[in-house]
Amino acid sequence: MGRFVVFSVLFSLLTAFQGHGQDMNPSTLEKLISQVSDTVQTNGNSIQFAYNETLLICVYDENANRMRIISPIIEREKLEEEQLLNALVANFHSALDVKYALSDEVIWSVFIHPLRELSEHQVLDAIDQVYSASATFGTTYSSTHLVFPGNTRKKETAKPKKLIERGKI
Repeated sequence: MGRFVVFSVLFSLLTAFQGHGQDMNPSTLEKLISQVSDTVQTNGNSIQFAYNETLLICVYDENANRMRIISPIIEREKLEEEQLLNALVANFHSALDVKYALSDEVIWSVFIHPLRELSEHQVLDAIDQVYSASATFGTTYSSTHLVFPGNTRKKETAKPKKLIERGKI
């Protein structure tokens, strides 16, 4: 019985700490962004900043507990089909926490996450991944040096065999 009580108390404490969010908020978010950015401009719930001379935007909504860090890459009309297909493959294998997305006729690198649950480390890592995905679009399409294994190339489709018509053997 004594072990059960000790186990229950330990389990409750662990659950309490895991269930507790990181309590990320707009003030901390802006502070972190300012630490690593070249320039920062805040407008309402949007923080526009330059990271390694690349435009990034952080948009958050405290009431919905959501945030995203985005970077515009290329206008859709300038996009080649191969680039689009490579971005879709990268979303599965090499973009990791960041994804390539289309909005307002622009391809973006995008990181989306619940706001309060973010740690400081995750914010800084997200900024770096959004930048990397943007910078490597058209080459390696990657947000980090990690790549999930699997088929990363398109396979040629096999040509269908011609059916033999009846009576013509």
